[in-house]
Amino acid sequence: MPPSPPRPTPQTVAATRIAAGDDRTRYDDVAIALHWATVLLVILLFALSQTWDFAARPTRHLMIVAHMSFGILLALAVVARIAWRLMPGHQRPAALSGWVGIASKAVHWMLYAMLAAEAVLGFVLRWSGAEAMSFFGLLIPPPFAPFSKATHHQVNELHEWLGWAIVIAATGHALAALYHHLVLRDDVLWRMLPGRQARREEARAPSPDRAAG
Repeated sequence: MPPSPPRPTPQTVAATRIAAGDDRTRYDDVAIALHWATVLLVILLFALSQTWDFAARPTRHLMIVAHMSFGILLALAVVARIAWRLMPGHQRPAALSGWVGIASKAVHWMLYAMLAAEAVLGFVLRWSGAEAMSFFGLLIPPPFAPFSKATHHQVNELHEWLGWAIVIAATGHALAALYHHLVLRDDVLWRMLPGRQARREEARAPSPDRAAG
């Protein structure tokens, strides 16, 4: 009989709970919808940015315009998520005390800050080259004079590097949630999945504390 896998230590559970941004609250339907819209937009934006160099010129232009349009949608989704989270009636007391609870919330706010900064850099990048932003055909002209080529290039690099940082952080966030779901079999992932099935599974799943014990 093969040996059973080693039991996760409390330190491992705490670390993955932090990475998963788990504050032990059940998310409402609006928060869940905004979360998954953000996930889809991040994947789509990253895929476009990494593949348009392989496309012919007309297609490449369409991909860049789509990237700008979806980027503005992502900025609106991030603003909506922050506003919804801060709105009275949607704030919940922290279920985790001490540094684990603080760090878990910090993961959420770190991702919000990175996404907001990336959106701002996207606007600045386009405008710094004296080009208008496009939102599904609606042109948004630059409100300031173009930057020097060197500064424009630096903004482009910052935008690209932050995009990679967001993808890496989001991947770690997702892997931590999957670790809780597949290994610890607790309710961390179920709380962010839509539908009645998710609510039923969350109610049946052991809490992270019981899984760690």
